[in-house]
Amino acid sequence: MSAVLDLNQVTVTRGSQNLLSNFSWTVNDGEKWIVLGPNGAGKSTLLSIAAARLHPTSGTVDILDEILGAVDVFELRPRIGLSSAGLAKTIPDGEKVRDVVVTAAYAVSGRWREEYDALDDDRAAGLLSMWGVDKLADRRFGTLSEGEKKRVLIARALMTDPELLLLDEPGAGMDIGGREDLVMRLSGLTDDEFAPATILVTHHLEEIPPGFTHALLMSEGKVVSAGPIDETITAENLRAAYGMGFDITRHENGRFSAFAHLAQ
Repeated sequence: MSAVLDLNQVTVTRGSQNLLSNFSWTVNDGEKWIVLGPNGAGKSTLLSIAAARLHPTSGTVDILDEILGAVDVFELRPRIGLSSAGLAKTIPDGEKVRDVVVTAAYAVSGRWREEYDALDDDRAAGLLSMWGVDKLADRRFGTLSEGEKKRVLIARALMTDPELLLLDEPGAGMDIGGREDLVMRLSGLTDDEFAPATILVTHHLEEIPPGFTHALLMSEGKVVSAGPIDETITAENLRAAYGMGFDITRHENGRFSAFAHLAQ
């Protein structure tokens, strides 16, 4: 099994603060990772590194057999599918939804003078349908709800048939119905043998789709625990990451739930 992402002793420093500290982590082809941790743990910084949008202060980052800092990131980025709030801000509010997706073929935000062929248009339409937003194809991106935007961004992230898929809090801003629909669709990705290695950042155990294989717990820019999901998401590890006790349940359908211990 080959590594699609390998961080070795990575540190990211801003001012006097380390956002990541001596961070080592490997994601192999075919693995589906959940990333959890409290606010300020460094999750967004980690995803920016994995997306080739941020360089480390020290340490090495190998993404898809390319070393960050020794590769043209504009050639690397189309091989990485990304859905994030930061990316959403770069998309013009007036952009048509179908163009939000198809422009990923050139790794640009906002259609200008690029030429797309029928295969590009068909793939974009198919992805919008897959994520349940095909009826929004002619809407303007800025008119969508937060949940609708998240689905469109996931469709965009898959446009180039990426080798690595990065999803930053895809369930944020959704009502419970939208969240549950999204979790089921993400779980469906794990059934596809050709699906890319995936990293999903979330704040909530309830948003972990069945079929995800591994988990990374972070705190204060460091790894608390990383490995197979059942071995990593434990009461002991959650206490170490969040500083409080939890009762954790893994349900028969593969979903998780967690409740804090009530004060005695």
